[in-house]
Amino acid sequence: MFDQVFESYYREIFSDLTVSNEESDTIKEKLVKANPPPDKLVWLRSSAFRIGCQFLSDDRDSNTNLLRCINRIVHAVENTCMEPIVRENEDFCEEEVQELFRNVFIDLSIDGEENQELFEFFNETNRPPKNRLHFTRAAAFRIGVDFLSEERESNVSLLKCINAIVHALEMTCMRPKPFELKAEIPSNMIELRISDAAQYLWDLDVNRLTPNEDYQINVQGGKKSYWNEDKAEDPLFASVDTSAFRRPTYKAFIALLDNYTAQTGQREIVTYAEKKENWAFLHAIMQSGPMQFCHKYCVANGNDVPEDPTEFIKLLNCIWFELYRRAGSGQDSSGFEHVFAGELKNGKVSGFHNWVYYYIEEKKGKVDYRGYIYPKSYSDATTNSNDHVLTIQFEWDGVLKNVGTSFIGVSPEFEMALYTMCFLAGQQENTIELDTGTDTFKLNCKIYSMNGKIGTSYVETLEHED
Repeated sequence: MFDQVFESYYREIFSDLTVSNEESDTIKEKLVKANPPPDKLVWLRSSAFRIGCQFLSDDRDSNTNLLRCINRIVHAVENTCMEPIVRENEDFCEEEVQELFRNVFIDLSIDGEENQELFEFFNETNRPPKNRLHFTRAAAFRIGVDFLSEERESNVSLLKCINAIVHALEMTCMRPKPFELKAEIPSNMIELRISDAAQYLWDLDVNRLTPNEDYQINVQGGKKSYWNEDKAEDPLFASVDTSAFRRPTYKAFIALLDNYTAQTGQREIVTYAEKKENWAFLHAIMQSGPMQFCHKYCVANGNDVPEDPTEFIKLLNCIWFELYRRAGSGQDSSGFEHVFAGELKNGKVSGFHNWVYYYIEEKKGKVDYRGYIYPKSYSDATTNSNDHVLTIQFEWDGVLKNVGTSFIGVSPEFEMALYTMCFLAGQQENTIELDTGTDTFKLNCKIYSMNGKIGTSYVETLEHED
């Protein structure tokens, strides 16, 4: 819903190719009301360029006005949702900025090396001071006007170059403002059922991917879990827009997935760098609506859950990342490893309930999708490509996962929030009714503890309606 609202609004802005001061204020008001988390800021800016490309014409004046409109949108996003990283530079040179931009626009392309040069330029060579950030960004648009042509493809390339410049500037000289959940939530969390709380998490997950737009799955044939035959010739994921994996929470999540030894019974060694990655992930997801709602709910309904966010992050680290013994004599497992990265135990796949890691391993050829599992009731809806919950069978490195249920397309923060909430403020089994927008699922969210930490957590589909 978040994405569609702003995409529609951008088209409305571009329809007349003008943005008055009053409209600029309206853009800022919409941003304040939407209260986007840090993960959505790059999308908000890049979408203005992407949708702007659809409004390019063969009229130079119209295209000039289009660039001005995009600049106004970017200005609103930066002023409302970001803050400068203050480092003064008395030697800042405006002429060098303008020369760099012209050199970028000459061939209307930016390769990896040139992109790195942009980052180095803004970070080290000629870092803009706080009072010259707006000048620097606006200069990219102003100079870009000189490179507009009558060819649409060239103008699309020009917009991509300007977007790359603005991205480098924002990544080196700005940062998101601290996120604070402002959505309407129940005043009395104690009276809120955990099923209703789960729906709030779903509605707050603006970082979720959209089926058949951001990704496509091919469910193919269904089967009973005890059938031996493979009912799927092709992979489960036909495509995924992996640009989403560059968002802060996705990026921090993916960085954790190679930190583990899959085989249980083998002692895990956690390096200093890996501990830093754990903390970075926890701090990233706490800058999101689902996790801040989860925190509020757990404080109200859990036992001795700290109200202070810093102390809550320490609790998350304890229940998700501290090691314990699952098999053998050493500390060989953690809640995060089991639930999200999966383990191999007694010749079977254990855990492994995350769609992002499934996709990554499938692309490597390590996962073989064998079909979806038939629902328990004939009255349940048919499994299809827009389902956000799937029960499937697959092999991982040649080892069978007979039955596994996973959310599809959801953000890392949503799953962490749901499972944390059920662990700290729920029961061992939690019945949840979830309206995903395309389907309604009745789920059993199961939580098992090991040594006071999360042993496993996953959902089981009880009912499914279109």
